[in-house]
Amino acid sequence: MTGARPYTAAAGVLAAGVLLAGCTGYTPVDDTGGSGAGSPFTRTLSERDRPAAPDLGGATLDGETVHLSDYRGDVVVVSGWGSWCGPCVAEAPELNEFQRKWHHRGVRVLGLDNDVDSGRALAFQKKHRLGFPSLRDPQGRLGRRLPHGLVNTQALPYTVVVDPQGRIAASRMGAVTEAELADVVTPLLRAPRPQRSPAPSRH
Repeated sequence: MTGARPYTAAAGVLAAGVLLAGCTGYTPVDDTGGSGAGSPFTRTLSERDRPAAPDLGGATLDGETVHLSDYRGDVVVVSGWGSWCGPCVAEAPELNEFQRKWHHRGVRVLGLDNDVDSGRALAFQKKHRLGFPSLRDPQGRLGRRLPHGLVNTQALPYTVVVDPQGRIAASRMGAVTEAELADVVTPLLRAPRPQRSPAPSRH
């Protein structure tokens, strides 16, 4: 993605500063839930204040068509990544292990690949044996559809957790581990899961 850069400590400080101070055109989502001391996530949102997640969708690296709404009723971990991003390399096995262990419990991982070069993205997917689909997002258009104030989509990796009702429950800048994801999704699985309904028509 043109202009994208790997997540660094400096980028994290900058992103945090933007989140706290705000800037022109910036409309943050209220963090009423509070992350709390020691929380692995930058933001957590109480159930009543969770914004609806946009129905991110399109072609995956494997040429299939996937939409976030396909997973309604499941908890979905949306992960923005790029093949050039060092922390994304460190995060890949954590996401794979998390997907493997939690898939049967109604949790899905959905990647947003920011590579302009699809060949590099496919090589990354193959090398790290990613066991989850990744939507092609070379211009960052899908990431920019996320509500403002949750993540800085210009800094990778980032994570957004969507609850079974299709609402954004948590977000994070920087690499995340399997254990940190487990801590965040476990409470979401305790809530009643909505009945699956047919996917909306996309004609």
